Amino acid sequence: MLRNALAGAVLASLAFTLPAQADEARPLRAISLAGHGEVRAAPDLAIISIGVTSLQDTAAAALAANSEAMKRVFATLTEAGIADKDIQTSNFMVQPRYDYSNNTQPPRLIGYDVTNLVNVTVRKLDSIGGVLDKVVSAGSNQVNGISFQLADAEAATDAARKLAVADAVRKAQLYTGASGVELGPILSISEGASFQPPMPMQAKAFRAEGASADVPVAQGEQVIAVDVSISWEIK
Repeated sequence: MLRNALAGAVLASLAFTLPAQADEARPLRAISLAGHGEVRAAPDLAIISIGVTSLQDTAAAALAANSEAMKRVFATLTEAGIADKDIQTSNFMVQPRYDYSNNTQPPRLIGYDVTNLVNVTVRKLDSIGGVLDKVVSAGSNQVNGISFQLADAEAATDAARKLAVADAVRKAQLYTGASGVELGPILSISEGASFQPPMPMQAKAFRAEGASADVPVAQGEQVIAVDVSISWEIK
């Protein structure tokens, strides 16, 4: 009698637990799609690499000449309205210079080069031409490049994020609607961001006061792109 009662209890327990286990074992139906968002904006600051290279017979003389020239460059930058926080040394180098001509063995030492380079942040783009003209006139013989950036890149990135999510949602709704199913809750979101180089635009010519020629500078556009991958449960 007791054995029959226990058997009935076990069967009843199985009857209640098997459906729950069957639900848990059922695979989750999901859909994953990628979205892309892109924002274009005109840069609002520029970073210029400038400096001085000095050649003298001795290292001490080269250092002295370079220091004097860089003092003039720093003073000129200050006069041009560049703040101290926007001037940063990027490279300083002292090296011997040799003459390799005439197959001299060993090469003949002809002096020492001292190079001092700084990165200058220019926050008024219409002053770039004037800044370049003034620092070259002050003695800078190294202008190694200009890069354009956004002062507030995070705002543009957030805008691109929203566009990327909207793109992924649009695709998900299209696929589920065509398939006769519904989107459920979001299971995961992952992001990949990329900053593309400036897109060429019409060059602007900046003239320094008293300069003999225009300095053409094309600032282009900064393109900020964000890619997201979103997974949803399917109802």
